[in-house]
Amino acid sequence: MAEKQQRIRVKGIEIVTFKKNEGDYISLTDIARYKDIDRSDYVVQNWMRTRSTIEFLGLWEKLNNPNFNSIEFDGIKNESGINSFVLTPKNWITKTKAIGIVSTRSHSAT
Repeated sequence: MAEKQQRIRVKGIEIVTFKKNEGDYISLTDIARYKDIDRSDYVVQNWMRTRSTIEFLGLWEKLNNPNFNSIEFDGIKNESGINSFVLTPKNWITKTKAIGIVSTRSHSAT
């Protein structure tokens, strides 16, 4: 289903919101630009490395996604927070069959 995009401006940063498959989404990459406009992808990756983020995402998926791969989630959760742990949104989606995060090309101009 086609995405319906809207743009909002928050603290001087343009952030894309969109609908996809009846769900409402907001661009994490655009939000991360507030922290580091040139390296927002690293900001998102660092956010996804923390145990609290993984626990939050996993809980959301367990409540909203009947196809969520809880076994793969447990492995990710056990590794989260250690120095060598790396997780991208795309890897999260692929490994756990997550639906709460969508990985697309950036909507905003860089």
